[in-house]
Amino acid sequence: MATEQPQRLASIDSSLAARLPSYSTVLFEAKTAKGLTFEQIAQRLGRSEVAVAAIFYGQASASPEDAQALSELLGVPVDAFRDAVLGFPDRGRAGPMPPVEPLIYRLYEIVQNYGYAFKAVINEKFGDGIMSAICFNSKVEKEVDDQGQSWVVITLKGKWLPFTRF
Repeated sequence: MATEQPQRLASIDSSLAARLPSYSTVLFEAKTAKGLTFEQIAQRLGRSEVAVAAIFYGQASASPEDAQALSELLGVPVDAFRDAVLGFPDRGRAGPMPPVEPLIYRLYEIVQNYGYAFKAVINEKFGDGIMSAICFNSKVEKEVDDQGQSWVVITLKGKWLPFTRF
């Protein structure tokens, strides 16, 4: 039977810090100092916790309202990060390919092993096209089964973009 682990706050991974925007360190340090989770920050911003984490990593841009709310919640002057978080995100460069961080590697491995199966099922249901990663949202949930084992549930929801024929 699995035992419940104490909650730990996500902080910046020192091996990634050099690859991330300079404001990432500021946001992560303030988050840790305030003892806040991404879920708590997301509730304040009215966004998903994955979207908030993506802002921290520079993989999503924030709105002016997000920047102001982050400033107030984290106690960081908005001028220290506003212009950067309102700019264009830098997606996909945070880590090496293939990933070496075990959890990220397992997600990569899922796509490697099941990607064509996902594609076949999606194509049968939707036709020829792609799922947007821009018009997209995601959530992470925790489920515990009857034996007390924890399960990760990841929902990926992207707008369907059909290919048009010439």
